[in-house]
Amino acid sequence: MLDWGPPSEVARELESTDSDPEGVGIMVRKARIYPVRLEAVPLKAAPILKQELLAVGGDAAHARGIADHSVASSPTVLLATWGQYQRLLPKLRRQPFALKEVADEVECALRAFVGRPPAELVGAHRPLPLGPRPRVLGVVNVTPDSFSDGGRFVEPAAALAEAERLIAEGADAVDFGAESTRPGATPVSPESEWARLEPVLARAVARLPVPVSVDTRHAEVADKALDAGADIVNDVEGLRDPGMRRVVARTGAAAIVMHMRGTPATMQQETSYDDVRREVYRALAASVDRAERDGIAPSKLVVDPGLGFGKSPEQSLELLAHIGELRSLGLPVAVGASRKSFLGWATDERAPLARVDAGVAAAVYAAEHGVAIVRTHDVGSTVKALRLWERIEAARRVPPASREARDAVEPVL
Repeated sequence: MLDWGPPSEVARELESTDSDPEGVGIMVRKARIYPVRLEAVPLKAAPILKQELLAVGGDAAHARGIADHSVASSPTVLLATWGQYQRLLPKLRRQPFALKEVADEVECALRAFVGRPPAELVGAHRPLPLGPRPRVLGVVNVTPDSFSDGGRFVEPAAALAEAERLIAEGADAVDFGAESTRPGATPVSPESEWARLEPVLARAVARLPVPVSVDTRHAEVADKALDAGADIVNDVEGLRDPGMRRVVARTGAAAIVMHMRGTPATMQQETSYDDVRREVYRALAASVDRAERDGIAPSKLVVDPGLGFGKSPEQSLELLAHIGELRSLGLPVAVGASRKSFLGWATDERAPLARVDAGVAAAVYAAEHGVAIVRTHDVGSTVKALRLWERIEAARRVPPASREARDAVEPVL
C-alpha cells in the first residue's frame, strides 16, 4: 500500500511508473474523493443530484424515503473527485429545483477547503503571518484562578517575563487573559478584568516583538486593550455581543470567533447536541455572518470550535478529529487543546501539567488537518513538534516533473 499525502506526492509516485505525463495529470485528479454534506435537499432535487453525480462517475447518498416519496427532503452526502465536480457543477446549474444554488454552495465549500490560508492575519496594529505550519499563540493567564497555572502570573512583571519566555521558545503571538473561563469559573466584572490586564498590557505592547491577543468576552475590556496597543480579540463567546462586534469593526482588530454555549459558569450544563459537528459548524457560520453584517471584514476573522467549552470530552474529541471540516467556512481555523480536561479524560491524567504531551499531539494532529493557529501554554514543546511536522510535510511535497502533473496539483473549478 502507498501512503499518499498531497497531490504533488501522488503525481510523483505516478510519474515513477514512466506513465504518459498527460495521463499522470488525469490520474492525479482521480486519486482523492471530496465528500460534501448537504442539509435538507428537496425531494424533487435529490434524485436529479444523484443521477448527475452517477453520470460523471461519482455518487450521492440520501434517505431511502426519497425513492417512495415518504420524506420531503433529505441530508445528502456527495462523493466525487475534483475532476468529477468540475463536470458536475455546470450541469447542476442548468437544472431546476434550486440545484443552481446547490452548485454554488458546493463550489464555495470546495474552494474554501482546498484553498491556502491568507498570508497574514492583520490585527489592529501588527499583522500575524500565517502558514505553512500553524502559528503558535502562547497563553499567559493574568488570573488568580486559572485551571492550568494557578495564578503564577498575576503580577505584571511575572506575566511579562512569561510572555518573553514563550517568545524565546518560538511563540508567534501572545494571548493575555485576565478572566478565567474554565468550566464553572466565577465571572469577574469588566472593571476588575481591566484592572488586572492594564498594567501587563502597557508593558507588553511596548516590549514584545510579536502581536498581542487579548482573551476577553467583554466589549469594554477589548476596547481599552485595543486602544492600548493590542492586535487581536480572542472572544470565547464568538462575538455574540453586538458591542464587541462594534469594537472590532471600529478598531480594525482581528478576532478569534470561538464557539461556546452559555457562559463559562453555565456552559457544561449545555452539552446536549443532536450532532455536535453540524451544530458547531452552523453556529460558527452564523457568528461569522453576523460579524460581516456589522462591518468586520472576513480577512479579520478566525474560527475556533471551542474544545471543552460546553462540550463533553467525547464531543471535544469528535470536533478535534474532524477539525479540518471547519476550513469549509473559508476562514483560518484556530484550536486550543492545551492542558484541557478532555485530554486528561482521554489519557487518564488528572493534573493539567501531566497533559502536556497530549496537548502537543493534539497540535500536530490539528496541523495535519489544516489548522492555522494553535493556542498553547506549552510553546517550546509545541514549536519543536510542529517544526518536525513541517519538515516531514516538506519531504512529501516534492514537485512533480511534468507540466501536466503540476497543473493537476492545482485544480481549478
